[in-house]
Amino acid sequence: MKKLYILSLICLTAFIVSCSKKESLQNYLVESQDKSSFVTLDVPASVVELAEDNLSEEDKVIYKSVKKVNITALPAKNADEGTYEEEKAKLKKILSDPSYKKLMSFKKDGNNIRIYYTGESDAINEIIAFGYGKELGVGVARILGEKMNPSKIISVLKNADLNLDSNGMNLNKIKTILNEKK
Repeated sequence: MKKLYILSLICLTAFIVSCSKKESLQNYLVESQDKSSFVTLDVPASVVELAEDNLSEEDKVIYKSVKKVNITALPAKNADEGTYEEEKAKLKKILSDPSYKKLMSFKKDGNNIRIYYTGESDAINEIIAFGYGKELGVGVARILGEKMNPSKIISVLKNADLNLDSNGMNLNKIKTILNEKK
């Protein structure tokens, strides 16, 4: 009888834990795909066109550490102020989880960008770029991979001649993507 009680207690605990609706970045990305005002892109790394002829063998190994890129954005033209603030707050809450380590943040032209990662600093599994601005909107990009090194990835992107600015970002390309999608 005592074993049945303990087994029942374990099953009940497992059920309660599995039913908890903790917000996660993965849940946010999936739920955003169903919202018509959002722009979502899921891109396997093999689709990203880099000028591989310009890459060294070491750079090719670094590039191949990236497996997939997910982008979800709510362009400013698709949202009112309340929706913009709500989505920004959701992402800030999700990214406040201690498993997301802040790598850097900066502001440019009224836009705020924060870069986070998961994993160890020299073997990153996930890089997250979270950005928002009243004229641009709010969005998040997640790069999934294995043992990625962010500084080496930025170096590879610069060597691939993608016209990145001094911060490694090309906000004009992001604006173009968001304005073309709807």
